[in-house]
Amino acid sequence: MELHSDETLWYFFKKGEVNAFSLLFKKYYPQLHVYGIKLSNAPSLTEDCLQNFFIQLYEDREKKGTIKNLKAYLFVSFKRRLIKQLQKNQKNIPISEAQLFKSNFTFSTEEIAIHQEIQFLCTTTLSQLINQLSPRQKEVIYLKYYSNMNSKDIAEVMDMNYQSVLNVLQKALSKLRLASENQQLKSILKKS
Repeated sequence: MELHSDETLWYFFKKGEVNAFSLLFKKYYPQLHVYGIKLSNAPSLTEDCLQNFFIQLYEDREKKGTIKNLKAYLFVSFKRRLIKQLQKNQKNIPISEAQLFKSNFTFSTEEIAIHQEIQFLCTTTLSQLINQLSPRQKEVIYLKYYSNMNSKDIAEVMDMNYQSVLNVLQKALSKLRLASENQQLKSILKKS
């Protein structure tokens, strides 16, 4: 089963597809785990809570409605569950989100360095991909995203009609998307 989007993943998950549950778990467990540890500063509590969260999610899947943003839904739901568990462990002393963030939410030097490295790699890759576009496409991208111009103003600057600007922009974005996907595929194949 090939799942291309969170909407498709959620649809099949709600239908009880085991592969969809497995994919959902693999995709979001690591992110939720790190987030939970940052909130709670309690790895074992976070792991227990997260496992119970996924079990409950699976058991209640048929009751769930359509989700517009699956990632946000999972983060919010897990955060609520974790806060309840922390409050229960603190003998029902209310713990506000502000208290959680103040006391536990910290970043290590390694996390910041890794994030900066990823940003650098993304910027470098994007720069290379943009430079592969035609001069006209590069200009449209620059005016749209780096000069914050709307399509009407771009048409005037480039002496083009409005629809042509939209077409050039769409083609440029399509090329960037395709090149980006190819770049990701190449990096995955190198790791294999």
